Amino acid sequence: MTDFSYAVDADGVATITWDVPRKSMNVMSLAGIAELKGLVEDALADDAVKGVILTSGKDSFAGGMDLNTISALSKGSQNPARDVFDFTMEGHAMMRRIERAGMDPKTLKGGKPIAAALPGTALGIGLELPLACHRIFAADNPKAKIGLPEIMVGIFPGGGGTTRLVRKLGVLAAAPYLLEGKLLAPAKAAKAGLIDECVPADELLARAKAWVLEAKDADLLKPWDQKGYKMPGGAPYHPAGFMTFVGASAMVNGKTKGVYPAAKALLSSVYEGALVPFDTALKIEARYFTGILLNPSSGAMIRSLFVNKEALDKGAMRPAAPDQSVKKLGVLGAGMMGAGIAHVAAQAGIEVVLIDRDQEAADRGKAHSEALLDKAISRRKSTPEKKAALLERITPTPDYAALEGCDLVVEAVFEEPGIKAEATRKAEAHLPEDAIFATNTSTLPISELAKASRNPEQFVGIHFFSPVDRMMLVEIIRGKETGDRAVAKALDFVRQIRKTPIVVNDARYFYANRCILPYTNEGIRMVREGVEPALVENAAKLVGMPVGPLQLTDEVSIDLGAKIARATRAAMGDAYPDAEVDEVVFWLEDAGRLGRKAKAGFYAYDEKGKRTGLWDGLTAQYPVAETQPELAQVQHRLLMIQSLEAVRALEEGVLMDIREGDVAAILGWGFAPWSGGPFSWLDMIGAARAVEICEGLEASFGPRFAAPALLRELADSNGGFYDRFAPAAQAA
Repeated sequence: MTDFSYAVDADGVATITWDVPRKSMNVMSLAGIAELKGLVEDALADDAVKGVILTSGKDSFAGGMDLNTISALSKGSQNPARDVFDFTMEGHAMMRRIERAGMDPKTLKGGKPIAAALPGTALGIGLELPLACHRIFAADNPKAKIGLPEIMVGIFPGGGGTTRLVRKLGVLAAAPYLLEGKLLAPAKAAKAGLIDECVPADELLARAKAWVLEAKDADLLKPWDQKGYKMPGGAPYHPAGFMTFVGASAMVNGKTKGVYPAAKALLSSVYEGALVPFDTALKIEARYFTGILLNPSSGAMIRSLFVNKEALDKGAMRPAAPDQSVKKLGVLGAGMMGAGIAHVAAQAGIEVVLIDRDQEAADRGKAHSEALLDKAISRRKSTPEKKAALLERITPTPDYAALEGCDLVVEAVFEEPGIKAEATRKAEAHLPEDAIFATNTSTLPISELAKASRNPEQFVGIHFFSPVDRMMLVEIIRGKETGDRAVAKALDFVRQIRKTPIVVNDARYFYANRCILPYTNEGIRMVREGVEPALVENAAKLVGMPVGPLQLTDEVSIDLGAKIARATRAAMGDAYPDAEVDEVVFWLEDAGRLGRKAKAGFYAYDEKGKRTGLWDGLTAQYPVAETQPELAQVQHRLLMIQSLEAVRALEEGVLMDIREGDVAAILGWGFAPWSGGPFSWLDMIGAARAVEICEGLEASFGPRFAAPALLRELADSNGGFYDRFAPAAQAA
């Protein structure tokens, strides 16, 4: 079976159709590159062929390069850098062959026009390949996305996209697409200059063919191959161009804090490439791309954010069970969490019954969806018709009898066992015998909550993260008696609403919160010790955390932290380890500084709720010590406290797959994405070095930094987490 087909019509137009078998979207493989190269050569060598259309047999064009192929390039190689560089340059040569299309090398005339016809989404190499063509047509499909998102998984466009887009648009205009991975619908992509024409879908191939038959030599020659070409906005040695690069460098470092190597390499490739001829620039791009592909950070990001995430999205941890797709969903509790769950379910086409104590409260929950949809309409991401259809699927009511016929119920009432138990009994009185009951909780043990259920085997935990419409992770918790069908139901539901699931066993705080809480607590401890609060916050950001521990505490709310602390202390008794943290949290709570919602917390806020800086009263209560710790020590404390908890979760069997541990850490609470997650980070620095760091921290700050037995065992055997615990294909 082949990835491409080839046909020549009576008018002499060859059509190369990309249609990878058994894939919903085309991705480029090593075999696919070789095949495409051969077909391009056939078309250029055939005198009967006047021009070429490159298109897709699917409703999209391509999703990019097969990252499994990319990540496997360097494995088992004696000279990985050479192999990756040669592979990249072979791709450049093929693209350049398309671009020149048989032109006379001296006159640059006589080439055959090659047009790209994109029926839908074109990402990564799915855009880089069209950029090498002479004209890009795209169907006017508002759901399609066009762009170069490679930076989001730790690499950058290495198939000529970096060099071509900068020369096509200029550095400033290209920056959002290269450095931020910004994606556009076809109409906007045409307006921005990423593609040439956005045409009606039913005219796509006809318009491309008409252009191919009418194109002249001048239409084929790219600007950068023309004599006297000047880069839009100016090259680095031009005054305007110089200032652009100064600004771009500042922007990259401001956004990445220096921890994402791909962004810096991309900017270096652009800067150096802009100083030399086009073909030399491609070689520079290939060299930087090779370096990034072999960088441990990029490898870890690809593995976690693409390979592992894709495996989880497809149900890697799903028990064997018939399809459990949800037809009718009940949601108990129409607060922010319940309303959010109802919204994403209705968005996925599921009929939803949204229940609260009275009609007014239930209606407020539905109004949450209306507000989200109005915002989407204002941003042209939805339509009034779609809004009406979605709202029609949500039925708000205080009547539990409306749950009749629901095959899944998600309870999202107040975090109190008695209230949850009452809601469980009320709901199950009206549910079919085979309905699955899920409780949305972030801390309460599932096995205990299941005691209120008529059938604990059909009771499962589903922990959504707030805000539900934006957070991509969902934590599914298996209680002691939870059956496989309940887990499969939860997984299939999460897949329906297009989020990424992990499955963990029941334990206090499950997986995500047991790692998040030590992070926020460590930051608060440091403030109490006299560490400058700004050092705590900036150290976190400079090591790749999206927000510092103090800001995160404000966002979650300080009174919630106080409530969790009291409940945990009651459960643990004398073994409770966080009294020092509670001192600070309870002080803020007593002062009414409950976080962002109160416009007062660790941070000060203006009347609109915008942070204005760390609150001065913090250092008045906890004076800053004269001697401050080294930045590296603060960063080690913040990263290691999370990572050790992840290791303990794996040791205890709460976490069953390290892939889930890494993906959940990034998607759930933003654990330094550059690292690939806590297990990838520990593998990156090595178990022996991790133990050494732990021993130093334990000696200075106590037993919470003691290296778990599993980490010491890996250090003694010179092993890694992925070597031992990942599927063979995932080990690195």
